[in-house]
Amino acid sequence: MTAREAALVALERFRRDNAFSDAALDALIRREKFDRRDAALAQTICLGVLQNRALLDFYIDTYSSIKTQKLEPKVLDILRLSVYQLAFLDKIPQSAATNEGVALCKKHSPRAAGLVNAVLRRVAENRERLPEPAGKGTEVYLSIKYSHPVWLVRELVGRLSYGEAEEVLRLNNTPAPVTLQANTLKIASPEPLILNRAGNPAQLPEFQRGDYYVQDSAAKLAALAGDPKPGQNVLDICAAPGGKSFAIAIMMQNSGRILACDIHKKKLRKIEESARRLSVDIIETREMDAGAPDADLLDQFDLVLADAPCSGLGVIRKKPEIRYKPEAELKKLPEVQLRILRGAALCVKPGGALVYATCTWRKAENEDVVGAFLGGNNAFILVEERQLWPHTDGTDGFFICKLKKLT
Repeated sequence: MTAREAALVALERFRRDNAFSDAALDALIRREKFDRRDAALAQTICLGVLQNRALLDFYIDTYSSIKTQKLEPKVLDILRLSVYQLAFLDKIPQSAATNEGVALCKKHSPRAAGLVNAVLRRVAENRERLPEPAGKGTEVYLSIKYSHPVWLVRELVGRLSYGEAEEVLRLNNTPAPVTLQANTLKIASPEPLILNRAGNPAQLPEFQRGDYYVQDSAAKLAALAGDPKPGQNVLDICAAPGGKSFAIAIMMQNSGRILACDIHKKKLRKIEESARRLSVDIIETREMDAGAPDADLLDQFDLVLADAPCSGLGVIRKKPEIRYKPEAELKKLPEVQLRILRGAALCVKPGGALVYATCTWRKAENEDVVGAFLGGNNAFILVEERQLWPHTDGTDGFFICKLKKLT
């Protein structure tokens, strides 16, 4: 199997099953024992197609006698990954991208090989003057150029200016750095490590020693928003994969108690493993539904953190497939989030802090959820809320709200 064929298989799985793209591709890379160069090519192609699918389809429609809606799905996948190479990867020779695309088609759908050859040759001929989508200045234009659904673009433009929205969409299609936060229980420097190259940070000696853990700066700010202190009793009610619990434990100097809860038991094991690697021993874990906390947890905690399940639109740069979530799926999220926030509030003791966070910028999942909570609960007051943006803060899109329980 070649790198391009591995990308094709991963893209096909995503299209067919909504399989998590990088997980499917990583499994293929391991199975085929790709060297670093082929692994990087497969990952680049797969990521690039997911980031630019609407624009690639626009190019294909421009040069194909059969429009994308009528193409066999596998043929369309082959065209997308081949056109991506021609349009975006300057270091790949045009002949290699074209010939490999035709070869893939001959193997998987021989009858369409002539069409694929014709389309790719026309794209190659026009590589330096590919067309621009029509309607510049409209939401549809942004949707095609940056390959985000129109509904998402419309919501984003509703929150920001048109120019700012375009910048967020552009950043969503750029490589995301990996941020490693320092474990000051082990090393003196509190400065994070920023990794700008693709790769697995878990393979770094510093990571394996427990000197660092993976966490975006926005997520760390959410963890620290409650101002945790040594000796406190803290509840992380939606804890997996554990980064915020680790940040709080380090801030608490590994003194006190943190109860990390999640509804999925196997995720808790990963938290426990990471805590051991970081030499953090104040974290306990418990399987629990965040919206219905156990009776022994009520009114017990100085700080409760609820990083609720959300649309994830603030981390599209890291998970490009998130943009393809159906809009209808998101409509139930505020109800789920409000239930979790109310459950978390039950666990805060008088005078304690409650932090609500999401990795999205949608008002319906953020300010509106907080507003609904406060409208039905006069025991809490709003201390502060903040929306982080990639174009202004250099972080993931993240919402952080701190509330205080009255005494």
